[in-house]
Amino acid sequence: MRRAAILISALAFVLVPAARAAPPRVTVQATPSSGAAPLTVTLTASGDVATYHWDLGDGTTADGAVVQHAYPAGRFVAHVTATNATGEASQASVTVTSYGLKLSGPRTAGYGQRARFRGSLQPGLKDRRVVLYRSSTRIGSAKTGRAGRFSIRGRVGSPVAQYTVRYGPAVSAPVTLAVKPALIASFTGSGRIGRPLAVIVRERPAGAGRLTVKVWRGARLYAARTDDGRVKIRLNTRRAATYRIRATVAPALGYAPSRAVLTHAIFDPGLRVGSRGPSVLALEQRLHELHYAIGAINGYYGADTADAVTAFQKLHGLPRTGATDARFWRELEAAHAAVPRHAGAGLHVEVSKELQVLFLVRNGAVTLVSTVSTGATGNTPLGLWHVYSKVPGFNAEEMYYSSFFVGAFAIHGYHSVPPFPASHGCVRIPLWIAPRVYSLLDYGTAVYIY
Repeated sequence: MRRAAILISALAFVLVPAARAAPPRVTVQATPSSGAAPLTVTLTASGDVATYHWDLGDGTTADGAVVQHAYPAGRFVAHVTATNATGEASQASVTVTSYGLKLSGPRTAGYGQRARFRGSLQPGLKDRRVVLYRSSTRIGSAKTGRAGRFSIRGRVGSPVAQYTVRYGPAVSAPVTLAVKPALIASFTGSGRIGRPLAVIVRERPAGAGRLTVKVWRGARLYAARTDDGRVKIRLNTRRAATYRIRATVAPALGYAPSRAVLTHAIFDPGLRVGSRGPSVLALEQRLHELHYAIGAINGYYGADTADAVTAFQKLHGLPRTGATDARFWRELEAAHAAVPRHAGAGLHVEVSKELQVLFLVRNGAVTLVSTVSTGATGNTPLGLWHVYSKVPGFNAEEMYYSSFFVGAFAIHGYHSVPPFPASHGCVRIPLWIAPRVYSLLDYGTAVYIY
C-alpha cells in the first residue's frame, strides 16, 4: 500500500509541466530619428539581458545592442529582435526619416527673369513647403505634390549664383545656369517728324559682354556701334521712315549670347483715309503685330486701316475718329496685345457691347480684334451662345456672310459699321473682314456677349 502511494506521487510529479521563462523586455531608440540624407543614426536596444539582431529597414542587417548605420534618402522602419538565454524572443521597432532633395533648372535663363526649377523631396511626402535659394537669398517656395514633386519659379541672377532647394536641414545639390544678359532699349523723343530722337541700349548686368547695336533705315544699314554696357545712336527724323534696331551681346565668361530686335517709326502724326507712305506702313505693321484686323499692309490708309485704328481707339479709351494724332501714336507705342475675358482651348468669339469690339480667341489668346456695331437699343442678347447657322454671301437684309448664334441674331458684314451701337441687334462687322471671320467660325463655335 505504501509502495502504491509512492508510485502515484512520482507519477504526479512527472506530469506537471515546467514553467516557461517570460520573453525579454526590449525598447529601441534612434538618435537622431530624422535629418538630411545621408543620415547617420545610432540605434540603441535596451531591456533584459539578451542578444540583439537588427533588420535595418533598407535591406541590411546588424547585430548588437548599439548599432550605427547611414541611411540614404527615404523613410525606414528598423526592427530589433531580442532573444534571451532560454530562446524566448520579442521585437521592437523605430522609424527613421532621411530627407533628400533633387533639383534641376533650365540650361539657360534671362538675367532678372523668373525661371522654373523642378525637383522632388524624398521620401515622397505631399504638402511639404520647400524653399528655393539663389546663393543665400530666398527667391521662391512651393508645396510638394504627388510623390514629393515640386515646381518653383525664381528670379535669375549672375552666372556665379548657385541655386538650391531646402527642406528643414536637407539641402539639394547646387544648380548653376548660363545667363542671357537683359537688353534694355529706350528712346529719347517721340518719333514725330522733325523732333530729336535717339535710341539707347543697355545691357544688364554691366560687364556681361560686348554690346553691338545696328540700325537699319528701311533696307539700308544706317549706323552700327560697339561698346561695353551702353550704346547710344541718334536717329534722323527729317522724313517719315521705319528704323529696325538689332542689339547683340558677345558674352563674357558664364553668360550666354543675347539679342533683341525692335522697330521705331518716324511718323507724321496726322494720318487719315487717303494718306500714303512710310508712316502709314509703320502704323499698319504695328496694328497687325497687336492682332488688329487689317486688310493689307501696303502703306495706303484705306477703310481697313481706319477700321483697325477705330478698334484700337475703342480699346484704349481714345476718341473714335478712325484717324491718328500724337496721342494715338503714344498709346500705340506702349500698347500690349489684348487679353480675353474667357479662357479655354480651341476658338471662341467675344463681343464687348461696352467697347464695341469683337475678339477672336484661340487657345486663350486674342488672335483678331475688329470694330463692331451692336444693337442700337441695347438688344444684342448677353450671354453664352453658339453658332447654329451660317449663310454665305448677301441675304435679303443685306447681311454679308452671316453666322447666326441665337434666333435672328448673327455676326455679319454690313456696309455701315459706325463706332457706336446702330444695328437692329446683330453684331455688325466691316464688309472686308466678314468672309475671313465667317471662314473661321464653325457650327457650335462659342459666342460670348457681354
